[in-house]
Amino acid sequence: MSLMGLQSRLIRYRPSRRAAVAIGLTATILLAGAVGGAAAGVAGVRAERHLRQAAVVFGQLQAQLEAGQASAARRTLSRLRTETGAARAATGGLAWRAGGGLPWLGDDVRAVGTVAATLDDLVRDGLTPLVRAAGSLDPAALAPRGGRVPLSALGQAEPLLRAADAAVRRAHGRVSGIPSGGLRPGVRAAVGQLRDRLGRAASVTGTAARTAAALPAMLGADGPRTYLMFFQNLAEVRATGGLPGAYVIVRADRGTVRLLEQGTAATDMKTFPRPVLPLGRAMRALYTDRLATFPGDVNFTPHFPTAAALLREMYRRRSGRIVDGVLATDPVALSYLLRVTGPVAVPGGPALTARTAVRQLLADAYARAQSNAAQDRYFADAARAVFDMLTHRPGDPRALIAALARAAGERRLLVWTAHPAEQRTVAGTVLEGALPTTDGDRPTVGVFLNDGGGSKLSYYLTHAAELTESPCRRAGRRELRLRVRLGTTAPAAGLPDSVLGLGLAGRYTTRTNVVVFAPAGGAVGSATVDGTARPLGTGTERGRAVGVVTLDLRPGSAKTVEMTLLTSADASSGRPRLWTTPGTKPWAITVKTPRRCTPQR
Repeated sequence: MSLMGLQSRLIRYRPSRRAAVAIGLTATILLAGAVGGAAAGVAGVRAERHLRQAAVVFGQLQAQLEAGQASAARRTLSRLRTETGAARAATGGLAWRAGGGLPWLGDDVRAVGTVAATLDDLVRDGLTPLVRAAGSLDPAALAPRGGRVPLSALGQAEPLLRAADAAVRRAHGRVSGIPSGGLRPGVRAAVGQLRDRLGRAASVTGTAARTAAALPAMLGADGPRTYLMFFQNLAEVRATGGLPGAYVIVRADRGTVRLLEQGTAATDMKTFPRPVLPLGRAMRALYTDRLATFPGDVNFTPHFPTAAALLREMYRRRSGRIVDGVLATDPVALSYLLRVTGPVAVPGGPALTARTAVRQLLADAYARAQSNAAQDRYFADAARAVFDMLTHRPGDPRALIAALARAAGERRLLVWTAHPAEQRTVAGTVLEGALPTTDGDRPTVGVFLNDGGGSKLSYYLTHAAELTESPCRRAGRRELRLRVRLGTTAPAAGLPDSVLGLGLAGRYTTRTNVVVFAPAGGAVGSATVDGTARPLGTGTERGRAVGVVTLDLRPGSAKTVEMTLLTSADASSGRPRLWTTPGTKPWAITVKTPRRCTPQR
């Protein structure tokens, strides 16, 4: 059932994939109306009126798609095509084209004409196949029945989704090609927003089309597939979330999914004397050989494909079985699913509920169990109970897909496959969990956490991050200032040895390595902790400069790291983006951008 997450929306969670596309395109039409209103003349007013009416009709279409009302959606689509066609006609006459030659307004007129024609084509070539695919994409048609996921619906939807994706990408290309230099500020801003909206819509339709093409094979349509799925223990933080703990081996055969085996990474895979796969010099310098010798440390790196390949090889060496892929999730993602399914009974312990699952799995289980073996049994029983629930009584399909989408959007559901063609399907989505080597149109800063104390005290961490762009450039580079505040709510007494663990920083001290990744091609500058200069550990990974600061937190305390970062010289002017390690509690994240540079005298 975890593979069903590939059918969920792969940006921030929404009710369904169809709703995600509709929301993005609704915003597109509204923005086009703003562009149209900026052009002078009767035709511009008429175009704006039709585009705004189209936005109203689009909202109706969105609601019908979400409700699975395919027949009503087809009728509404016809009305929508009428409105966008009228807007196109209003901007396609001789008078409008003549206005395109005016020196003071021509660029704006031509831009609006391009927008109107693009949206009309998008509705015809993009939404039409999307509406036709509505029945096949109904979450109810994709829900597992008796442990089996229906595959035929995906096959029917795939060519339609491919056509819709091609139309969205064409629209994005046309809008991206509008020259912006001569546009008035309001028109330029609206066209830029439209371009960004279409780019996000393309990421959704692209993922949907690729998923519909690859998921049947991943679920065993062409022969059995076997996957290792591990649960990240957020009580001992790692860059992708938490220590690899309990795992299950799952087989998918013609849509039927069953559990073959269970274990725990530390107990069953153990430590290897030498790296199981080669590590480059830079990776060894940053993480030591433990990245490839100890199962619990494979995700010191935030690049999930690296962690997954290492864990797959470790499992092969211990079991002799070669799995087709590796998946990861965590108890917070489970809590989202439990809101849909209701409580899950676990032998030998209390039932897991949406409200209690995180605390029970990451805190209470350690207080209750008397030995590592007892803890392993409880985690194994919990994993099996959850698996049985998801494959045999998943609850409302739409709500379940929304929960999976939320988990994916928070990078709590990660997927890697050893089949290159299928990995390309996952590539570029949040499911991949990749640390990209380039940033595209938005400089990206990563703040990732790794436990350094050998304890389970990360359960109590609180975290906030603020990224501020300096208004001026330094040697052509954009300067970013990062502020990270970590705190802990851990008690000062009463915790069992299973939580205090190795206590490398002291029995009740939480030691955390804060690993900061600069934008691609950028640099890491100076750092302070609570205002005092602190030396940085440095390194590189996947073309990014890395700085590492270690924080030791006594119970109830907090510390603040401040760091200066630089982008590459050719970095885009897009708003910076901040990535963080998922934790038991959400991060408080703020990104600030300047209005203008005031040169220093």
